[in-house]
Parts: sequence; C-alpha cells; structure tokens
Amino acid sequence: MSQAQFDALIDADERIEPDDWMPDDYRTTLVRQIAQHAHSEIIGMQPEGEWIPRAPSLHRKAILTAKVQDEAGHGMYLYGAAESLGVDRAELLDRLHNKTQKYSSIFNYATPEWADVGAIGWLVDGAAIANQVPLCRCSYGPYGRAMVRICKEESFHQRQGFQIMLTLSEGTPEQKAMAQRALDRWWWPSIMMFGPPDTDSPNTARSMAWGIKRYTNDELRQQFVDATVPQADLLGLTVPDPDLAWNEERGQYDFGEPDWDEFAMMVKGEGEIPDLRISTRRNAHTEGEWVREAAVAYAEKQQQRERVA
Repeated sequence: MSQAQFDALIDADERIEPDDWMPDDYRTTLVRQIAQHAHSEIIGMQPEGEWIPRAPSLHRKAILTAKVQDEAGHGMYLYGAAESLGVDRAELLDRLHNKTQKYSSIFNYATPEWADVGAIGWLVDGAAIANQVPLCRCSYGPYGRAMVRICKEESFHQRQGFQIMLTLSEGTPEQKAMAQRALDRWWWPSIMMFGPPDTDSPNTARSMAWGIKRYTNDELRQQFVDATVPQADLLGLTVPDPDLAWNEERGQYDFGEPDWDEFAMMVKGEGEIPDLRISTRRNAHTEGEWVREAAVAYAEKQQQRERVA
C-alpha cells in the first residue's frame, strides 16, 4: 500500500486497518489521541468511584459500581486499539504514570457532593457522547469499532446521571439546591471538554482531513449546548451562564466564553487533585501486578494445553 492508496481510502471514506500502510504522522496522531482517551477512561473511574462507599442506597451503589466497571472496560478497549498501531500498553501506562501523556482535564475537578455524580453522568458523559459518536466513523478501523460499544454504554451512563439529577430536582428544597450547585460546578468544565477554540486548535484541521475527527471543537460544543439547555429547563435548574440566549436567526443558543485560563491550568495537571489522581493510579497499578502476572501465566498454560492437544 502506498501514500496514493492511503489517500484514496481516506477520500472514499473507507477504513484504514492495522496492516495497511499509513503515514507516520497519521499513526502518531492516532496513538496520541487514543492513548489520551484510554487514560481518561481509567482516571475517570476515580471521581465517581470515591462515591461508591457513600452512595445513598444499595440500588445507587450497585449502579455506580457497574458504571465504574464499564469505564475500566472502555480503557481496555482503547488500549487494545492503540496496541494495534504498534505501541505497547505497558509503555502507555508508564507515560501516564510519569505525566508525559495526559488524560482529560475534566477529571481534575473535585466531587464534594452526591449530586456531582449525577452531574458527571449527565454533563460530562453527555459531552463525551457528543464528542465520541462521530468517532464511530473514524477512519481507523479498530478505534471506530471500539467506539461503537463505548458510546452505547456511555449513553446509558448519561441517562443514569440525568435520572439522579431529576430525582434531586424533584426532591426537597435542599436536594434541589444540591443539584443546582453541581450544575454550577460542572457546566463550564463540560463546555471546555471539547478542547480549545478552533482558532487555537492546531491539530483539528489535519485530524479532520484524515477522517479521524468529523466536527471541529466549536461545532461539537455548540451541539452539546443546544442539546443540554432544554434538559436543564426540564430539571428546573438554571444554567450558570448570563449570556445564554436562544438565537432565533441561527436556530441555536448563544452562550458565554469559558475561562480558558482555567482550562490551561487544568490541562497542565498541577495541583493537589491531579497529583492524587496519578498517585492513586500508580498505587492501583503496583498493587495489581500479581493479577496481571497470574493472567499471563494462565494464558501461557492454556496455550501449552492447546499445543499438546
């Protein structure tokens, strides 16, 4: 396969598979994006996982446990997709642990109240769905196929988060106030999840030309706002944006500018919460080493039996 054949597949909106020839920059871009996505899934287990022992009922505890397990599975799918590009999973995890690769900065925020679990499901997973559904059509086959299952599960997570917010909003005045505080905390971080403005996003144009991305950061951000504001209205909650207004001419919402200085600070991953996220992850990785060793030994034993048979 040659550059011309690769370009023809991209132009025809067809899939690139692991054994196909691809430009080095295409491979590098995919490794960076898929690795960050995988890291985000496993780091993203922590903010909600902290609430499993404190969930308000056994029912909520079971649902939240299942959700956190889903996120672990998403990470495994994505590390597998990255490995198909010739990188080693252990190397990617080392880069996460030594902070030379990043995860989504959304997980550098605290979750002080139960309503934050609902807001994460509703807003953060809602933003993830807006961003990730187009990735099901990603030009790289293993990534796109992994995203199909991930998006189905994230859609359930988003509905579950909204249901928590609805229950709180229809509860006591104190519960509704808690839901409003969570919306206030998570609205702007969710808006910034889509990345910097298009004018400050140097990777977007090339990723779109290669069919990795389908929409720009600002297009996805607008889609999220348009879909989410009516949901907030249904909950009887107020979006914390004084500039939010329906634009009849555009048929979309106008909304304010996020605090991009805060975004840049969060992306740097400096501070108590980012340090806690990485140290927790490192400890879990170290303590789980015996499990990985046992799994490898079992797999080798099964292979030996198959060869004998």
